[in-house]
Amino acid sequence: MRAESSPTARRKGAFVAVALALFCIQLDFFALNLAIPGISAELGITVSAAQWTLSAYMLAIGCFFIVGGRVGDVFGRRGTLLAGTALFAAGSVGCALAPGLGPLVAARVAQGVGAAFVFPVSVAVITNTFPEETRAKALGAVFGVANIGTALGPFVGGGLTEGPGWRWIFWLMAPLSALSLLIALVCVPDSRDASAPRQLDLLGCALIVCSLAALTLAVERGDAWGWESARTLAFFAVAVAAGGLFVVRERRARHPLVDLRLFRNIPYVLVTAMGSLTNMGYGVTVFLATLYLQGVRGLSPLVAGTVFLAPALLVALSGPLGVRLGRHMRATAVMALAGAVAGTGMYALAGVGAWWLYVPVFAWCGLGLGLGWTYSSVATQQVVAPARAGEASGVLLTFLVTLGAIALAGAAAAISAMTPQRPPEEAYDAILRLGGVVVVAAAAVVMVVRHRLVALGKVPPLSMRVGDGPRPRHEEDRRP
Repeated sequence: MRAESSPTARRKGAFVAVALALFCIQLDFFALNLAIPGISAELGITVSAAQWTLSAYMLAIGCFFIVGGRVGDVFGRRGTLLAGTALFAAGSVGCALAPGLGPLVAARVAQGVGAAFVFPVSVAVITNTFPEETRAKALGAVFGVANIGTALGPFVGGGLTEGPGWRWIFWLMAPLSALSLLIALVCVPDSRDASAPRQLDLLGCALIVCSLAALTLAVERGDAWGWESARTLAFFAVAVAAGGLFVVRERRARHPLVDLRLFRNIPYVLVTAMGSLTNMGYGVTVFLATLYLQGVRGLSPLVAGTVFLAPALLVALSGPLGVRLGRHMRATAVMALAGAVAGTGMYALAGVGAWWLYVPVFAWCGLGLGLGWTYSSVATQQVVAPARAGEASGVLLTFLVTLGAIALAGAAAAISAMTPQRPPEEAYDAILRLGGVVVVAAAAVVMVVRHRLVALGKVPPLSMRVGDGPRPRHEEDRRP
């Protein structure tokens, strides 16, 4: 009896470890945004300088997603998950004890690198631990728990900052991530890409980190430095050059960091593109809603945070909802549906002002956007071989984070350009409408391309339920 229950117990333990780790990462990121003024006041620095605590984290996490995912595939997902969680926990303690900005930024970089290893490997751990019939449900539930951290982040950050202080955000993260580490140590089984030799393309790692670091710095600091300044343009040039060299390297490397044939898998490309767009829409919508509620409506941070409860709740529910939809619809169709809901919600949000309509439309918008970027991590695992799960997840997450940062920078630059000529709310509405149209158009393109692939016999029709009849699996899923 014990032998029969052991695999189930280990799967439950792996689920708890992964869900708790992702919950900590999401809670930490969204809680710190409200702590910037407190950090600035306590350390005696400007708010602009304190923003480096966010920028450094984004820089680290965006640069190391691909590396973390591939390290897990090559050297083992269990060890990579443990190392990433331990680094995140150690970085949390370092942040809590930091005596000044320099040590705080360094600890945030450590947190970011740890999170970058945890996130893609967590997806791969669930993919390789759970059997095929329950894998999608487990992934959806994991992201549902993680999204609770997203929803609670602003309230936890604001409450702790106004109460015992911003350092308690990190003191909260340390024991939670340590608990995740302990459970993972006991319950998470090891898995890896058995076909890959235990070699890592170090030159490819250096090139992709250099390219993404330069791009992230240029985007994050471009507004402060000036978009046409020599420093900003130099970083963009380095990003392009290193990115080009990375592609050349990966085409020639015997054991590449990223198998570029992954991008011949059209369903994967469609899912990644749609997930990236909805994540960009999510970041921009939250940013604009924050400016609108506090700057135009004049709400306090606490009341504005209350307005965010409805969309945050639906974002948290979008993970399990995506899994339910995935039982009846193909992955690309779920992503297109998410885009349609998100795009119409963004467009409608720009045209409402009454509270009785604003809050439900905002919630509708959060449902579509949350479904899009959450289900993309589940969907990619359905269209690639489990052996390459970490690599596929790392590439997806890199696109999500990098393009999300670009979208936020673009929105901020557009507001700066438009506000001298028009009121701020008109600028917010114009950006929301443009974003809504782009997301809806992308959803339509996904369905048109999918229809073409069905006509060519490369993917199953929508009328087939997942698991019914023949469908591409593993290596067959890599066909263009």
